[in-house]
Amino acid sequence: MATVCLSNPKSLIPSSSSTSFSTTIVRKQIIVCKAGNNVSNFSPIISKRSLSISVASSLLFSLTSNGIFQANAAILEADEDDELMEKVKKDRKKRLERQVIISSSSKEKGYLQDLVYKLSKVGQAIENSDLSAASSVLGQSTDADWVQKVNSAFNKFSGSDEEKTEIDSFNSSLSSLVSSVTKNDIEGSKTAFLASASAFEKWTTLTGLIEELKGL
Repeated sequence: MATVCLSNPKSLIPSSSSTSFSTTIVRKQIIVCKAGNNVSNFSPIISKRSLSISVASSLLFSLTSNGIFQANAAILEADEDDELMEKVKKDRKKRLERQVIISSSSKEKGYLQDLVYKLSKVGQAIENSDLSAASSVLGQSTDADWVQKVNSAFNKFSGSDEEKTEIDSFNSSLSSLVSSVTKNDIEGSKTAFLASASAFEKWTTLTGLIEELKGL
């Protein structure tokens, strides 16, 4: 707040005024002037000091917070990297083990390749509404020799619960397919065939055999 001090306060006093009156006026003006000067001098000091403390506190808090955050982030990142590397190692080991099994199991791969051909023939027959041709490929029961061989191959290459779930889905759908074809149910045959083919494709994808079999 700006303060105005009069250099010659007496000039404002009429000559006819008494000495005591003029003296009183002068003293009041001097007091007001000093008071104004004290306030104007004091206020900036308080403001600067408060500002300095505020800036210092903010800077300290920022540095501390950033340091803690960065430290925690580094720890989490390290943990995530370790977990990721461990997962990569396990997946790689699993793929190598699976590849060894696949390479040494030509008989079981032959059973699965035969399944691919059978499903292709059955699909074409159903598309042509020729369920008698589909029945000749499938047989009258899921106890057929070829079904038993396919399941032995499934068990040979399956390890995870997800893979076993797809095997169950395939066998359930295959049973419905055989039943629908036997009953000459064209719509039921289509639905069951699609479910069987889908479960088999998912299983071959999970096991990595989709790249080993022709016609998929």
